[in-house]
Amino acid sequence: MASLTPAAQPPVSAEDVALVRSSLAVVGPHVAEMAGYFYDILFTRYPQLREMFPAELDVQRERLVRGLLRIVELVDDPANLVAFCSRLGRGHRKFGTQSAHYPAVGECLLQALSHYAGPAWSPALAGAWHRAYTAAANVMAGAADEDARHRPAVWQAHIVEHVHRGPGIAEITVQPQQPYPFVAGQYVSIETPWAPRLWRHYSPAHAPRPNSQLTFHVRAVPGGKVSNALVHHARPGDPVRLGPPEGDMVLRPTAGRDLLFVAGGTGLAPIRALIEQAAQDGIGNSQEVSLFIGARTADELYGLNDMLRMSQRYHWLRVRAAVSHERIVGLEGTLPEVLAEFGPWYRHEAYLCGPPQMLGEAVQALRRHGVPPHHIHYDPWDVPVLTAPLGPPPPAEETEQL
Repeated sequence: MASLTPAAQPPVSAEDVALVRSSLAVVGPHVAEMAGYFYDILFTRYPQLREMFPAELDVQRERLVRGLLRIVELVDDPANLVAFCSRLGRGHRKFGTQSAHYPAVGECLLQALSHYAGPAWSPALAGAWHRAYTAAANVMAGAADEDARHRPAVWQAHIVEHVHRGPGIAEITVQPQQPYPFVAGQYVSIETPWAPRLWRHYSPAHAPRPNSQLTFHVRAVPGGKVSNALVHHARPGDPVRLGPPEGDMVLRPTAGRDLLFVAGGTGLAPIRALIEQAAQDGIGNSQEVSLFIGARTADELYGLNDMLRMSQRYHWLRVRAAVSHERIVGLEGTLPEVLAEFGPWYRHEAYLCGPPQMLGEAVQALRRHGVPPHHIHYDPWDVPVLTAPLGPPPPAEETEQL
């Protein structure tokens, strides 16, 4: 399949866009059932594909729906459609996806759409969906082929250290069998032998190391098969598989802007990596660096002592904590409240990582206090490739003026 680029012809016509989007009003109320129907058709017609998916498909069905809706959202935006589908294509390599699989998926997807559209399905609508899907599939296949020229689909690794860091939290260090290049702030998908074909995202808690070892901070989530296996069952010597590094929350050229870091829970891991990278780059020698760590209670202030020790090594690093559900003199307050107290931050470059509610509240607090959106950096907590913001960075002259 030929890949599609922004410079090529638009992926679909304006009429196609209108047809595809209007059809969502018809199938929208049934979209969850449609995802289940799609997988039933796919595995009946192409049973050899079943082994590429986890045993339980609940999460997979939900992700199919979200990915499909994102493609429809971007169907008349060639540049961002390419960016989104390229990420999907590169990320799908770890599942064993090949170019030959895309037509089979498209065939079953259109069958599912036609089933739930009922009388609204027409040859014109079928053609519009076919062209929209083909455009997206071409980008995914092309991105995967290009990615395969430069790096493996997965990295085999094994655990070399496992340390409990508190209730339900483990610090896990793994050694890949070959070099694993990444940038501080990025995240890594991990598959364990206890939950085959279930991949979950974790961020290295440090800048890249010469020996390619990666240390992750993992919290056991109730019902989470991967996180509980890693925290409670994993031991040194156990094998894991790593997907390629992903994520856009990496240090940007700051043009003299000070740095603000905001973290909650194990979201401190990538923030710690960014601070370590800033130290290696010498950024703190000329700029102020502030870190705010939020939690509901003092017991949940994960990693605070570690960051306080780091602030003793780096005189330019200021560390503060915020506890929202416990009365502690000097620490009481939500992250938005504490950020407002110690601002202003409009001349800072901000990096944030934490649970969705905390992340959303902190972003809104910074925007209310004048931080331009393009100076606020984060990767979504859940499935970043499906929800990460897209679009070009602001013009250089705009950045310089703020």
